[in-house]
Amino acid sequence: MFQYDLSDTRKPKQTMSHFLSEEQFQCSICLEIFDNPVSTPCGHSFCTACIGHYWQGSKLCQCPLCKESFKKRPELHINRTLREITEQFKQMKCEAGACGGSGWLGSSLEERPLKQGGLLGDLFLEMKCQNGCDSDSGQSQEVTRRLSLRRYTLSGAADARKVPRCPKHRHKLELFCKSDGECICSECSDTDHQSHKIISVEKEWLISKTEIGMTETKMQEMIGQRLRKIEEIKILLAEIKMAAEKEMQGGMRIFGLLLSSVERSQAELLEVIEMSRRSAEHQAEVMIRELDLELTELRKRSAMLGKLAQTDDCISGLRSYCNLNTPVPVKDWAGVSVHCDLGKTKAIYNSVSQLLQHFREELQKLPEILDVKLNPDTAHPRLILSEDRKKVRCSNKHQLVPSNPERFDRVVCVLGQEGFTGGQHYWEVEVGGKTDWDLGVASHSINRKGKLAVSPSNGYWFLSLREKSNYAFRTEPSTTLLLSLKPQKIGVFVDYEKGQVSFYNVEAKMHIYTFSDTFTETIYPFFSPCTNKSGKNDVPLTITPVLPPD
Repeated sequence: MFQYDLSDTRKPKQTMSHFLSEEQFQCSICLEIFDNPVSTPCGHSFCTACIGHYWQGSKLCQCPLCKESFKKRPELHINRTLREITEQFKQMKCEAGACGGSGWLGSSLEERPLKQGGLLGDLFLEMKCQNGCDSDSGQSQEVTRRLSLRRYTLSGAADARKVPRCPKHRHKLELFCKSDGECICSECSDTDHQSHKIISVEKEWLISKTEIGMTETKMQEMIGQRLRKIEEIKILLAEIKMAAEKEMQGGMRIFGLLLSSVERSQAELLEVIEMSRRSAEHQAEVMIRELDLELTELRKRSAMLGKLAQTDDCISGLRSYCNLNTPVPVKDWAGVSVHCDLGKTKAIYNSVSQLLQHFREELQKLPEILDVKLNPDTAHPRLILSEDRKKVRCSNKHQLVPSNPERFDRVVCVLGQEGFTGGQHYWEVEVGGKTDWDLGVASHSINRKGKLAVSPSNGYWFLSLREKSNYAFRTEPSTTLLLSLKPQKIGVFVDYEKGQVSFYNVEAKMHIYTFSDTFTETIYPFFSPCTNKSGKNDVPLTITPVLPPD
């Protein structure tokens, strides 16, 4: 095969293994010295077993280094020249180790003429040029030119240099620290990560790819569940619309019989039915909007995981997976549905023929839009109320106000003028431009002096904003709320009999939070504009008129 006598036993100055690094004979898949190397049509070489295992079960055959794709799986043959060179290198490396670094090939090649165009001669000349062993620049350039024209490389050496290395020790990143979640080298494992749980990157990546597959499957299941829930909500909404339309027709027929004596009651009933339908439609729109947002996030995460599952780069795969392996903030939709309560109107139909007064009493049980005004006798001395008692802001100084039992003396808050002991009530408050505020309801018997323990067990039920973006319901401890949209106007709905306080983002038509409890005494609307320590919270809280839905 070669034109050189490799049996010369004269003692050389240096071995060939001094000129070539082991990396030049490494398979870029297993990172070991070639074993029966084969070359792909693109010119890169790999171990026969490595490339076979790499392509096994894959529909697409592509080069692991340059990613060139082949229409059909290439029929690979042993690269005999590269195999012989590799075997010679292995032999020289062993002999060099046995002889304390001395060998025989370097001397024999230096003392013999090298045939131009021969592979071993070209390689040796190139190594001499790279190591300063030959000052003839013309010969060096010629050798470089001839080597560059070869169709294959020894091991894709240029590509092998791209293997990620430890920035501290410059060794290959071949281990993974499970304790710190990062790829490390062998020296790192003996120093900075000595007591940590260490595993090979290949094994960790196989484990991670399995987890990726399971996570992606779970994501697909969640997507399917939400798609089915959307269809369920749409069907329920259609049924509710049909039921509401039927109820409206029935109401019009009954009120037509009652004529002018019940014209007002007719209008009120239709308004209730319409409110129920719109409420159901609003619920459905809110749910669908939330589900669509979750679907977008889930599809995005699923696509990223699917793409990540296709990568064969252990290091970047692990790094990306660590960033993606976080729970997606989604809501449990299992028990969520759209409801429309038309039972009260049916009760009214049955009672109309018996007693008109009883019918009017039933109408009074329907939701009431509360005209809230602030009670100046309860306002903290630093609070300034507008003349119409619809706005409140916090000043830097105490106002001259009477000291009475109803007034808060430490916490900057104020109650509504009118309380209630039953029914359903709703009001809206403008909060845009503020960085901090509290809104909700409070019971009549709350402590108003000194430091307040604000929680449902102490008679306070309210929603809070702190530092522009931290929303919470004041429980013990506080219940943190993650809102996708920043509310500009808050709607507060109280169902006294059910013991429920609900908060809504009015403009976005989104439900924020509902807290259930038991009310046993008079409760009042509660407001706190909070202080203006930051200089950015001077905007007042404003009670606004409730506008009819679009």
